Amino acid sequence: MNDDKVLQKLVDIEAKIERFVTNEKFDKFSDRVMSTLDKQGVILQRLDQERLFTIERVKRIEADVDRIKLQLKVA
Repeated sequence: MNDDKVLQKLVDIEAKIERFVTNEKFDKFSDRVMSTLDKQGVILQRLDQERLFTIERVKRIEADVDRIKLQLKVA
């Protein structure tokens, strides 16, 4: 009877070990996550640059509008 319990525990432990994540699986998952984060970083950097360029363009347009208002004596 004792041998049966030991064998059953051994089978249970082996089943649990099989469910663990292997280094290879973790490396693949880690690579996928890092690749996704890199892509998102590039997208965010581009969006930030576009935002800065847009702000500067709006400033130039506002300056032009102010100058035109003065010439038209609207302001």
